[in-house]
Amino acid sequence: MGTLYLIATPIGNMEDITQRALRILSEVEAVACEDTRQTRKIFVRHELEKPPTFFSYQEHNEERAGKGILALLENEKNVAVCSDGGYPGISDPGYRIVSEAIAAGHRVEVVPGASAVPVALIASGLSTSSYTFKGFPPRKSGQRKRFLEIDRDLPHTLVLFESPYRVAKLLADAHEVLGNRLAAVCIEMTKKFERVHRGPLSELAELLCDQKVKGEVTVVIAGNNPKFLSENPDPSTPES
Repeated sequence: MGTLYLIATPIGNMEDITQRALRILSEVEAVACEDTRQTRKIFVRHELEKPPTFFSYQEHNEERAGKGILALLENEKNVAVCSDGGYPGISDPGYRIVSEAIAAGHRVEVVPGASAVPVALIASGLSTSSYTFKGFPPRKSGQRKRFLEIDRDLPHTLVLFESPYRVAKLLADAHEVLGNRLAAVCIEMTKKFERVHRGPLSELAELLCDQKVKGEVTVVIAGNNPKFLSENPDPSTPES
């Protein structure tokens, strides 16, 4: 049987790929990509020979492409799965094929690398002792508030992905539901124009309400602890 590799790829800075990932990409018989154009850039940059089978594996063809991956594994072909950035399966397709490959008895290996979740968490300056990654919140305000209420009374730090077009609305809803906790908005992590805004939710919501945010956004919000409320004697203030 073949091996299924889940390969973490750079989330912005193309230097953030491991030697192991490059070696496996050069050795496998097939690569399944969220976007073949994005993954092809890695092969071009590092002068890797593209494998015989190179195809799309993303949300809209996940079931059909997944069957193709399983067929390759059954034929003792090694397959690498790549998303556009970070880990396959983290807010991107990957969970289903991993589950199916394990059930079929195939070997599954994760090749570590870049991820926006730990990068933003550490850059936020908030507690890293325990955290929950929530993925993308609902688009509508009512559903988003209910989504946030689940963790309102819990002490762990929250990490979320959000569209740049909705980040100010998320911050405003979080302020209403969670109180005026300290938070961080991490934009374009690892990229040339990376920036981090830190401060109370109320100030961040006001700051970004009038800004046109561009790029990938990760939001980090403190857990339910008095020392992370803006009433703290020495609160953080928004910074870039």
